[in-house]
Amino acid sequence: MTPHLELEEELVTVFRTALKTAGFVGGPMVEGFEREFAEFCGAEYCVGVGNGTDALRFALIAAGVQPGDTVVTVPNTFIATTEAISQAGARPDFVDVEERTYNMDARRLHEYVETQCCLDWTGKLLNQKTRSPVTAIVPVHLYGQMADMDPILELAERHNLIVIEDACQAHGAAYHSPKESRWKKAGSMGLAAAFSFYPGKNLGACGEAGAVTTSDPMLARKVRMLRDHGQLQKYNHEIEGYNGRLDAIQAGILQAKLKHVPRWNQERRTIAHQYDKLFQSHTDRIILPYEPPGTKAVYHLYVIRVKDRDRLQAHLAQTNITTQVHYPRPLHLQKAYATLGYKEGDFPVTEKTATEILSLPMYPYLEHYQQKRIVQEVSRSLTGETVGSRNPNLVPAAASESRAD
Repeated sequence: MTPHLELEEELVTVFRTALKTAGFVGGPMVEGFEREFAEFCGAEYCVGVGNGTDALRFALIAAGVQPGDTVVTVPNTFIATTEAISQAGARPDFVDVEERTYNMDARRLHEYVETQCCLDWTGKLLNQKTRSPVTAIVPVHLYGQMADMDPILELAERHNLIVIEDACQAHGAAYHSPKESRWKKAGSMGLAAAFSFYPGKNLGACGEAGAVTTSDPMLARKVRMLRDHGQLQKYNHEIEGYNGRLDAIQAGILQAKLKHVPRWNQERRTIAHQYDKLFQSHTDRIILPYEPPGTKAVYHLYVIRVKDRDRLQAHLAQTNITTQVHYPRPLHLQKAYATLGYKEGDFPVTEKTATEILSLPMYPYLEHYQQKRIVQEVSRSLTGETVGSRNPNLVPAAASESRAD
């Protein structure tokens, strides 16, 4: 069973509605989803766009990031994060991640500002090496876990920096803000946030889709223009824009699925906790996901760390258990960013974890017996047992539906 089969009739009804009304672009289905997803995230506005990369690019542009600016993010993320920064005309720069959460390390962000930046005569923050204005921070809520946002936001406020959340893997994740003494959802803490609805996400479309959330009315207005050739009224182009609209059918599908996301997220949390219990006798060899106090992760992925990751992944593949690595090569070492001048050793936590991380099957319909088999095969690999020694009567675990890209 998958969410698409569970909701087959509702999703087919969406398609029939579009056929009968010929409402394929914009209209009530898009507006209805935008309204409900904004409420879900605790934001005032949601603007549907074509995909998650569009969402982040449009949010950066609408927030005022200019060509030649520097935008700080992390090297442990999918390339779409840095593509959006580059496509907005800015230069991506990196700070390392926390070793337990794999999210932006606020202490290293502070060190970056203190040691790699300076102030010009107007008080604007500059990168010392490039003399580029540092104008924005993009924390990535990786694997369904929110970054430690309060210290990031405090530093940003101190230096007049824009914060745009990359929430593409964190639909429904929550963070308890000590500063505000309340829980806040992913998509409600920065000036704006970008979401992807790629089919494998916690809230996934049946194709490409994305959205920007914000509580800033002018930013929302600007994103609406950017997604539709710079116009709010037909043939009245205030700026040059893009063709980045959200299809009505995808919006209708997302609206139908949205009301089930809290239940699916809770099922993911339950499955993650079951994994934790099943792995308790192996914690000397496996590093399990860490959920800090004051956070509620939604486990888009369940990522473990082991020393001999490649051997374990090969063993699991032989036993018909599908796994993935998110992500095997950090962005600062990718050929696409060779011109930035980074080298091995620049971000040691990211580089170390990239050789050890492994995403196990994680989706709401994963059965407990399947989890037990996955854990059993992980154990066998770690203790050196061969594939042929496994119990042939165990039912193979289903492949993970999770895709982070």
